[in-house]
Amino acid sequence: MGSEVVIFYQHYEDEEDSTLKYPTILSDNKMAASKGAGMLRNCFAKLCKSRHLELFQGSYTGKLSRDLSSIAPEAEPAPPLSIFRTTESDPAKHNQMHLGMYYTVPPEEFAVVFPQIRPNLYAQQVETFNEACIMIREPGLEIIGYLSSANYSLPATRYLIYGKKGSGKSITLNHVVHYCATQGWLTVHVPDAHLWVKNCRDMLPSTYRQGRYDQPTQAVNWLRKFRISNEKFLKEMKTQKAYTWTKSEFTEEGTFLLDVLEKVRPRSLLQGIARPRVASDIVGMLFKELKQHSLAKNVRMLVAVDGANSLWGRSVLKKEDKSLIMTEELTLIWNLRKLIRSDWSNGAIVLESSQTGSVFRRALEYLPTPLLGQEGFDAVDPFVPINVRNYSEKEFESCYMYYLERKWLQHEHVKTEAGKQELKFLCNKNPATMEKLSAFL
Repeated sequence: MGSEVVIFYQHYEDEEDSTLKYPTILSDNKMAASKGAGMLRNCFAKLCKSRHLELFQGSYTGKLSRDLSSIAPEAEPAPPLSIFRTTESDPAKHNQMHLGMYYTVPPEEFAVVFPQIRPNLYAQQVETFNEACIMIREPGLEIIGYLSSANYSLPATRYLIYGKKGSGKSITLNHVVHYCATQGWLTVHVPDAHLWVKNCRDMLPSTYRQGRYDQPTQAVNWLRKFRISNEKFLKEMKTQKAYTWTKSEFTEEGTFLLDVLEKVRPRSLLQGIARPRVASDIVGMLFKELKQHSLAKNVRMLVAVDGANSLWGRSVLKKEDKSLIMTEELTLIWNLRKLIRSDWSNGAIVLESSQTGSVFRRALEYLPTPLLGQEGFDAVDPFVPINVRNYSEKEFESCYMYYLERKWLQHEHVKTEAGKQELKFLCNKNPATMEKLSAFL
């Protein structure tokens, strides 16, 4: 039999001294006891400094300070752990253990992957907190799991993100875009397709197809953002056919795509007029070339469209006779519709249907069929539905603690348990509503 070591505590109470003495070690093997005494004292010191100290406070409150200082040197307190954060910033390594936690996108990656930040509430949060954090949620992990195990020799699979207003659909899409960017994919990201069907004042009749309308400003802005995110790919890919833009301008076969995008950069006044006039046609050419390069396995491509339901139905833009323009009459929308067809491989298509910014749709509608309409539903079918719900209990706690850490919640009442429960009741654990309410607290 091995040596049995027994520990007991000698406790003395008198008027002059009332302390907890060191552990007394009893053993039937004195040699083993002498060797284990130092180790046991160290374990005892660590135990007293841990959270288990609370178990002894009922009998020995205020009795241990002098003895602990003599048992082991005082160590610096460890910094508090942020249980709502993870240091893992690589989306490919996120798993179920990270659910409900925030991860920080490195600033150098964020500037390249997200040159245009959407939604607006998230953009304001990034600017205010001076960091870009994304919560790891089940819908994002589900899509990433599908992408990591998909067969890319088959036609591109469509995934449709849907959910109630403000539930975090756009942030889920951002999580997927970040994953694909870190995996070396070319990302065709349209942060808000709703902007292409409203608030456009500089429409021009198309020079390529009669009956269509170009949107030079929207096309130029999107191409500039696309170039920032994918410049390393554009330097290597070439056009596979020749294109004619005007009677005096054309692009030869074998031209680098980056050189083609140079046409949409405004020239100085000394050189003449700016060239955004052909930007809408260049977007169509770019989509066509990217599909061909993806089919040839030169690059793996992600097409991510936020507000995809705006691609079908009516717009709020008007013709010269004041009649509304249909979405298929807009050059940008027409080309984007062709891009999300599953007639190419070596990539994926992730769409998000949203009520925010949608026109001619009731605010309470969030299911795919009402938002897309019959025409849009038939166009994206088949697809993998991804439902984004409001926060779970754990996700709400993480968001609440994150706002406290960033000092976004300042009111004294909201820092109490009753205040937290009141905030939960008012926002119903809806991410967007919680963010709006927190701005006043």
